[in-house]
This record gives sequence, structure tokens and C-alpha cells, in this order.
Amino acid sequence: MASFNLFIFVLSILSPSFAYEVPVVDAEYSRQICSGMWANEQTFINVSFDATSQGQLAMVVYEWADAPYLGKVTSVTDELLPKTYVCTSSAVTKGFCTPSDLGRFILDLPSGKNVNDTSFWSARVALPANQSSSSSGRDPIISTGSGSLWDPQGNNSLPSAESDKGPTAWRRNHIEALALRDSINPSPTGIYTYTDPIQYLVRKTGYYCVAIVPVTVQSNMEDLHPHYDGLVFFRNKFDGKLPATDYPKVNFYFVMFIVYAIIAAYWGWLCYRHLQDLLPLQYYLSGLVGLLVIEMVANWGYHRYVNAHGRGTASTAFLIVVAILDAGRNSMSFFMLLVVSLGLSVVKESLGNMMLKCQALAVAHFIFGILYAVGIVELELESTSALVLLLFVIPLAFTLSGFLLWILYSLNATIAQLRARKQRYKLSMFEKLYHILIFTVIVIAIFFVVSSFSFSGRGAEGELVCCCQWS
Repeated sequence: MASFNLFIFVLSILSPSFAYEVPVVDAEYSRQICSGMWANEQTFINVSFDATSQGQLAMVVYEWADAPYLGKVTSVTDELLPKTYVCTSSAVTKGFCTPSDLGRFILDLPSGKNVNDTSFWSARVALPANQSSSSSGRDPIISTGSGSLWDPQGNNSLPSAESDKGPTAWRRNHIEALALRDSINPSPTGIYTYTDPIQYLVRKTGYYCVAIVPVTVQSNMEDLHPHYDGLVFFRNKFDGKLPATDYPKVNFYFVMFIVYAIIAAYWGWLCYRHLQDLLPLQYYLSGLVGLLVIEMVANWGYHRYVNAHGRGTASTAFLIVVAILDAGRNSMSFFMLLVVSLGLSVVKESLGNMMLKCQALAVAHFIFGILYAVGIVELELESTSALVLLLFVIPLAFTLSGFLLWILYSLNATIAQLRARKQRYKLSMFEKLYHILIFTVIVIAIFFVVSSFSFSGRGAEGELVCCCQWS
């Protein structure tokens, strides 16, 4: 039963804490919207704007593999913005683009490669205000039928090429599309006047981005600043409103629920057989196993609900419940790791007053974990000051650091005590636990470094925060 204890304990530590619409507005943090997509013959991206939107935009839709071709390198010393992304009068004067490209994103393709060999759809888009309600395109979803609590409401389907009705209709010039039949998403020439949602067909699974930069036009000595409010709609091959990256979690958490339920049933049977011999540590472990089963059910239910109904007040409340369960699981896992490191039920029968200190630290970590989770859900990261964010992060960081330092110190002390007593079997178990912890810390550190480089590289490519002007 000791080996099974260790199996459940490791599982508890390694357990993860873990159609789509995104609003787009005329703000710097909303310059680029990206999402992974699962593709088939019915998948697409729709970009629609409110009827009150006005001005001109430089807009491009592309798959992330083509990101290196977006923008032209114009400075080797400017680390923040080494590329010029949009063709302006200044960029034309400097030879970065041609006059015919004014108001468009600059595509810097290598020799021998043309735009039809890439995923780019690029245009200079004009947004005339006060459009009719039929062309405002604020709801790019076609829903038929009724849904349930867990299932998506209705069927979102791509209209045929001949259809020219409904908010998801294909709005491109068909003659131009036939002329450029090598590309399923031909870029329009001249200024593209927005009247209906812009649709981009997706036929390859990947990571797609929609980049929009407002263009300030100078007319009659007066600057005309764009104003827009719209939606980017990603239609994946699955029915629902989850991002493509989150959809696999629906099945993942269901599978994890089945796995933990089986483990919990087997653990309960073992505890029933050895009821008279149970140690205090095994009672804690029983509670942790039960909490894991509940947490997996909650995570599965949350992702099913969001996939069916999207994000809103109800999903936020659901997410807070999931965050509370996650904080409870983390606190209980660290608490158990600490009391094990102190030798409870292995070296010592009781920890005395030390147990109260361990419980107090676990309660503090639980409370700060809830505050952190709620803060991440409720606060808008783009507009919230760093000081406010730190108020949610620092307390949790202190309790987490306290746990880690106390665990390592206690584990070393217990190993030294067992070595002095020459209790080789117990000593080998604690040494294995020590090696597991060190290995985990190394893996987390490597993951953190790799993730940091990955995100910094992506951020450098996606830095589209300029506002452009020409006379």
C-alpha cells in the first residue's frame, strides 16, 4: 500500500491546474487577434464591424508560419520596432513600398515567392459610417435549432459560393477570385469598401492572426482619425465557442475524471480493507483524492459550458468555483508534501504544535490562491496598473516560497535523521522524494526559460501598435 500512496501523491502534484469570438476595438492592445484553428472544408474567419465604425484601416489575415514575411526590416538598432509594417507616404519616400501599396501592410517576400504561395489576405479597408443594419455584421453566426446546457446552440455552417445572403456570405468579387484561382483568399486591389463581413477561408490547421492598424488620413488640413468596434469570429471544425487551443481540454478533463474516479474507488477499497491500520497521513491523502475527482468534474463542466454558451457572467462564476477548487488542491498538495517532509507517520507519530503552523500556512496559501485566481479573472491586464497586479501576486508568491523552502529544509533534516538511525528502507524512500523534487524544479525552470524566449519572439513579431498618417 506504501507504493500506491506514493503513486497517488505524485499524481496529485502533477495534476494540471488548468465558435470563438474576439472583440476588436481602436486601441493599441487590440491591434492583433490570433487563435489556433482546427480546419476542414467548412472553417473560416469572419471580421465584422459595427455600423458606426468609420475611417480607414490597414488589415491583414495570415497563418503564423508566414509571420517572417510581414513587414520590412528598416532598422537594425531599434530593438522595439525593427520593422515597418504599414505602407505610408513616409515609407514610400524611403523606398520601403510602392505608392500602390499605400494604406496596406507591407509584405516582404523572398525572390521566387509570390503572395499566392502564402496565406496572406491584405487590404486597405474603408469603413463608411451609418451603414444599414443589414450590413453592420455584428453577429457573424448563423444559428439554427436549440441547444442544451452543455451543447452548442445551433449549427454554424459555411454558405455555398453562390450564396450572397446572410452575415457569413462570401463577399469577395467572384470574377477576381476566378482570375486568382491559385489563392482561395485573393487580396482585393485598390481600397476595399467594407459593406459586409470580410471572410477568410481556412483550409489548413494552424495558428491564424488578424492584424488591424488604424490609418489617420489628412484631408483639408484636418486629421481624420479612425473609429471602429468589431468582432473577429473563428469558425473551427467543432461546434462551439471555445478557442481551438482549449477545445481538447473538454475530452482531457473527462478522461482525467474517469482515471481519478477509478483511482479513488481502488483507494477507497484499500482503505476499507485496512481501516484499523490507517495512519493520519492516509486520511489526508483520502481527502486529496476526493478533491481531485471533484476538481476534474468541475473543469470538464466549465469547458463544456463555455463551449456551448461562450464567456459571460455565468461562466465567470463557474470559473471562480473552478479556481477555488484549484487553489484548494494546490494548498492541500503542498501541505501534504510538507508534513511528509517533516516525517509525519513515517518518522514521527505526531508533529505537535508544528502541525498548527503547517495548517496555518496551507490556509494562507489557499486564501491567497483564491484572490490571485479571482484577480486574474476579473482584472483587465491591459489597463490594470502593475502595482495592483503585484498585490494579487506577491502574497501567493510569499506563501509558495515559504512552502518550498520549508519542504526542502525539512526533507534534508529528515534524511539526515534517518541516515543517523540507519533506517535504510525509509531513507531510500525520502531520498527518492528528494530527487523527484529536484528534477521537478529543473523541468519547471527549463519550461519557464523556453516559454519566455517563445513569447518574447512572438511578441516581437506581433508588435503592431503604430498609427499611420500620410497627406
